[in-house]
Amino acid sequence: MEKDLKALAHEMRLNPTNHERFLWYKLKAKFPKYHFRRQFQIGPYIVDFINLKSKLILECDGGQHTKEKDKARDLFLQNKGYVVLHIWNKDLITNMNGILTLIYEHLKDN
Repeated sequence: MEKDLKALAHEMRLNPTNHERFLWYKLKAKFPKYHFRRQFQIGPYIVDFINLKSKLILECDGGQHTKEKDKARDLFLQNKGYVVLHIWNKDLITNMNGILTLIYEHLKDN
């Protein structure tokens, strides 16, 4: 199963959604000194973006995501010491400055 997740993560890196591509571009442009990884496997999960130093995970969420669906996953990640920020796809377009400010607040002390 782990090989399947690694292959899936690799495929997801090769074929990001438009929203993931947009956020990746913004992360690289606005936070060049912070190293983010894309489609990174943690246990049985693949996270969209992660900064390992700050233990910050960013999830681009579309209509397929719900709080109920993500609850077990978030709990697993939080128990590993990660902070998980869910960013709705529509907010990437309508509130990018607010999102970047929120991300920076989590990064600035690392």
